[in-house]
Amino acid sequence: MRHGSFQLMKSVNKSNILNKIRTSEPISRAQIAKETNLTPPTVSSIVKELIDENLVTESKLGESNGGRKPTMLHINSSAFYVIGVDAGPETVECVLTDLAGIVFERASSKLILPITNEQFVANLIGNINKILQSSAIDREKIIGIGVAMHGVVDVETGTSLIAPNLHLRNIPIKAALEQEFNLPIKVENDARAMALGESWFGGHGELDSMVAINIGRGVGAGFVIDGKLYHGAQDIAGEIGHMTIDIHGEKCECGNRGCLQTFTSGEAIARRASKQLAEDSSSGKLTGKKVFDLAQNGELNAINILQETGEIIGIGLTNLIHLINPSKIVLGGGVMKSEKFILPAIEKTIEQRVLTPEAKGTVVVMTSLGDDATLLGAVSLFLVELFEEA
Repeated sequence: MRHGSFQLMKSVNKSNILNKIRTSEPISRAQIAKETNLTPPTVSSIVKELIDENLVTESKLGESNGGRKPTMLHINSSAFYVIGVDAGPETVECVLTDLAGIVFERASSKLILPITNEQFVANLIGNINKILQSSAIDREKIIGIGVAMHGVVDVETGTSLIAPNLHLRNIPIKAALEQEFNLPIKVENDARAMALGESWFGGHGELDSMVAINIGRGVGAGFVIDGKLYHGAQDIAGEIGHMTIDIHGEKCECGNRGCLQTFTSGEAIARRASKQLAEDSSSGKLTGKKVFDLAQNGELNAINILQETGEIIGIGLTNLIHLINPSKIVLGGGVMKSEKFILPAIEKTIEQRVLTPEAKGTVVVMTSLGDDATLLGAVSLFLVELFEEA
C-alpha cells in the first residue's frame, strides 16, 4: 500500500471515530469498534491520539457487561472556540462558541443603508473586535471565524459576489478579515450555513439528505447531502427564492417576474396585506409582523393572507421535493414566526400536490435553533472542517 493511501485511510478512520464520539457520547472504545467495524487496537491507538490532542476526554467508568467497567469517551468542547458571524442584511451579529455551540459572547450592530463595501467590512471588524475584547478565552484557542452572508458567495475566495439587499457586489470578506485578525476565515451563503448548522446542532439524527430554508427578508435554502453542503456548479444551489411561481407576477429584485420571494418574504406579505386590509394609518407602515399580530387578534383577512402565503410556500416545497426528494425540510426565518397560520397550509399543500404517497410524508419541521440558526451555521463551517480533517 502506498504511503499516501495509508495516510488517507488513517485520516478517514480518525474522522469516523471522532464523529462517532461526537454523535454518541458517552461511548466506550469497545462500542466504537463495534459500530465502526474497526479493530479494537486501531480504535485504541486513534483514541490515544485524540486524547493527546485534547479533542477527547475520558470520564467515569460505564456499565459493565460482565467484564471490566469501560472508560467512557467525550468530546472536549472547551478544546477550541469559533467566532460565528451572521452578516446582514439589516444587522451584523457575532457569537463566540465552544465546539458544542454553547455561546460565550455576543455582539451586534445595525447596518445603515446606503452602505459601501468598506463600511460593511468595517462593521464586521468592529463586532468581531467587541467579541475578542470582551472575552477572557485564550485567543490561541480560537480556530477561525465563520461568516454567513446573504446573496451569492464565492466560497473559494470568500467573496460576496452579490448582496442584493445591501446593493453591494464583490465584497472581499475573507481577504479583509484574514488581514485584520490573522485567523482562518470561511464565508458561506447564509441559508446554506443555516442548513449546515441544522445538521450539526439541530438534533435531526443521521439523515442522508436535508434542506433548510430561511424565509425572511428574502428566501434561501441550503442542501446537506450525506453530511456535506451542496453548492452546485456555480455556487448558486439553494436560491429557491428565485424559483418562478408566476411568469406574469411582480418583478423581483433579481430582474425576473413572479419569483417565490415576491410572494413569501416579509415585505411581500406586507405588500399583499396593504391591498386587502383597512389598516389604521396611525399604526404606521404595515409590516409582516403587524400582519401576524392582526391575525393573532382574529383579523380574518390577515389570517387568509398568511394561509395563502403557506400555500405558496407549499407549492415551492412541492417543487423542491419533486426535484431532490429530501428526507427532511427545516424551516426558519422571520416569516416562519407566523408558523401557527403558515405551517398547516404548507403541510396541506404538500399533501395535495406531491406525486407519491411516500413523498407526501416528507417531514417538514421548524428549526429548533431559533434566531441563532444562521449564527450556529457560521460556527459549524469550522467544526465540520475540524472534525473531518482531524
